[in-house]
Amino acid sequence: MLSKITKFKSIFLIVTSIVLGLVIGSIILLLAHYNPLQVYSTLFVGIFAKPKYILWTLLKATPIIMTGLSVAFAFRIGMFNIGAEGQYMIGALLAVICGYYLDLNSSIHPIIIIIIAMLGAGIFGGIAGYLKIKFDLNEVISTIMLNWIAFYFYNYMIDTPFLNKGMNVSHKIKASAKLTIISSNDFLEKTNTFLYDLEKVKFHWGFFIAIILAVICWIILEKTTLEFQMKAVGLNPNASEHAGIDIKRNKILGMFIAGALAGAGGAIQVLGVNFGITTLAAMQGLGFEGIAVALVANSSPIGCIFSGLLFGGLRYGATKIQVPPISAPSEIINVIIGMIVLFIAVPKIIEVLIRNRGEQYDK
Repeated sequence: MLSKITKFKSIFLIVTSIVLGLVIGSIILLLAHYNPLQVYSTLFVGIFAKPKYILWTLLKATPIIMTGLSVAFAFRIGMFNIGAEGQYMIGALLAVICGYYLDLNSSIHPIIIIIIAMLGAGIFGGIAGYLKIKFDLNEVISTIMLNWIAFYFYNYMIDTPFLNKGMNVSHKIKASAKLTIISSNDFLEKTNTFLYDLEKVKFHWGFFIAIILAVICWIILEKTTLEFQMKAVGLNPNASEHAGIDIKRNKILGMFIAGALAGAGGAIQVLGVNFGITTLAAMQGLGFEGIAVALVANSSPIGCIFSGLLFGGLRYGATKIQVPPISAPSEIINVIIGMIVLFIAVPKIIEVLIRNRGEQYDK
């Protein structure tokens, strides 16, 4: 019963935070002399009016669902994975290498690539877990530093003859490595509008892979013995150690899984949308957006699907409100997302402060 009440409170907090975020966004739009109803209606129509708009939303949501899962999984074991951005880049880099150099059948080529990308990014994520256990190095610091290591290594590899095709662009992956659902077919335009949109938008299997991985994470965290150990380590490491749980193994394993999930996101984006990588002037921000996704989802793997879809919809809808006749700044979406995260975080911060204050009085 208590669990149901807690879940209801979490859902209520999330819904309230979303509403308040939209209200604050409305106030800012009014101050900037824009009609909030007109902006929000354009945003809504821009997401749901046509099948291809919905497909674009799903494409936008896929990578941030994966980085959200990565951050959420780490949260559940008491670790802060700020390194999903770097792990995502490692996954994307490995996907290009394997997609270009491996020559496999199309039925297994994408699967092998995703597995390799997850292993590589998982090892990269596990470094932070190892540093935490071995040297008690705060994982927030180590994952931030690892992000920069991944960023510069990513750019360095693109500039090498091993990958560089010219003009700061890598070689494209082979056709057998792509996650495409429907190949280019002009006949579809006249026979089936939905299938034509599917092909034109370049919608791919990646969204369904993200859903499957989210369900697997939910099973691990809710239905297995590993779930008990992970939760125990996250809630009370000292009690877990006295109970005979291997804290070191579970923290490293947890960060490995978190890294693997972000790496899968990078691989999926390469295999389904980009088909290659380019030199980056700055970090893409997908890993950092995953933090917001995980917070809104209350670290629930299934919740990450819905919060990822929310953010994906807002991101895609932003492209519709910044063109005439609305011509509203797309930055309003950042404000709305920021306010949603703020309203979700504030009650948790207050709860921690009250708990700490109570512990001081007890002493």
